[in-house]
Amino acid sequence: MKHVSALTLLGLLTTAFAGPALADRAPTAEEKTRIETKLKALGYMSWGEVEFDTDSTQWDVNNAMASDHNHYDLKLNAQTLDVISKEIDN
Repeated sequence: MKHVSALTLLGLLTTAFAGPALADRAPTAEEKTRIETKLKALGYMSWGEVEFDTDSTQWDVNNAMASDHNHYDLKLNAQTLDVISKEIDN
């Protein structure tokens, strides 16, 4: 029973000192320029909010309108800005 209590206490202490989860953030001016250049090169004409997802360490681009006139939610690699995933935004 003491073993379980010690593990429970360890879990509580770990949670208490882990700190709050980091919030997503907007791109800096330099990052914004790089992302916009990449999106235009990929044929996207417009997009909505762009933010860095600190949990997945990738860029989220909402409502990006492609040359086919469909809107997509994109996930971009943080370093290369290559498209990791593309889902149609209804």
